[in-house]
Amino acid sequence: MSSILLINLVINGLIEGMIIALPALALTLVLDISKFPNVAVGDTMTVGAYAALAFQSIGVPYFFLSVGGAMLLCMLISLASYQLIFRKLTRAPMVVNLLAAVGLAFFMRSILQLSVSSQPQVYDFPLVRAWNFNGVRILPSDLWIVFTSAVTLAIVFAIFRYTNLGRRLRAIADNPELARASAIRPKYLIWFLWCLFGVLSALGGVLIASKSVLLPEFGWEFIIPAFSAVILGGIGNPVGAVLGAVIMGVVQELSVAFVGPSYKIVAAFSILILVLLIRPAGLLGSAEKTR
Repeated sequence: MSSILLINLVINGLIEGMIIALPALALTLVLDISKFPNVAVGDTMTVGAYAALAFQSIGVPYFFLSVGGAMLLCMLISLASYQLIFRKLTRAPMVVNLLAAVGLAFFMRSILQLSVSSQPQVYDFPLVRAWNFNGVRILPSDLWIVFTSAVTLAIVFAIFRYTNLGRRLRAIADNPELARASAIRPKYLIWFLWCLFGVLSALGGVLIASKSVLLPEFGWEFIIPAFSAVILGGIGNPVGAVLGAVIMGVVQELSVAFVGPSYKIVAAFSILILVLLIRPAGLLGSAEKTR
């Protein structure tokens, strides 16, 4: 494998990893605080991607406004799903919440299949040439994708690290009973968490769709990489989820040179299994989190 090909594959892997990091982080936040894996993240991504396309189609002047509208819609959908479904299942076993999330995912996908065309669709972007640096090719749109993802992740981490809101959410995640005894009221904090889940999912869906084609089931395909990133980085560790996503993205792209694009997910899972055999808690996870 030539060095130019290696560099191009690593760049593509980093881009893909930064995109996967958004739904992986959304999964981690809900899993850490609400204690169940919300598999509806994939279809929430799809709804966000189609919503941005719809806003663009009706003539919204700037694409970032279309993306903002999609994020707002998914935020409302996510908050409504918590209020109408998951809030009522707070004391139910995790498997009950998981099955409810699966049902919600199929419901959203069915609505999409009835509402939009089954034909592949793409965003209306102007065609641009890739920058060529002695064989290393970079699309300007890819730089915007990485920049958007990095800024979003930095904002989320800053909220959880430096704000009172973030500290209260971390307190609820670590010890809900002690948080309540400390007069921390979880209601509005959980609302914020689910709104954030919708925002991250929608943005992830838009960024993925901007590099591929839109289909009603396209978000479902990214649940496995997102979950794998969460497990690889360490369940309940937001930094680990982002790190796991980047590693998964790079490994998948590098494997293309050896096994082809059809089997790149196999290589990523091989790395995941290897890491878990050596460190079952994940790269940044702890034994306490995995019990």
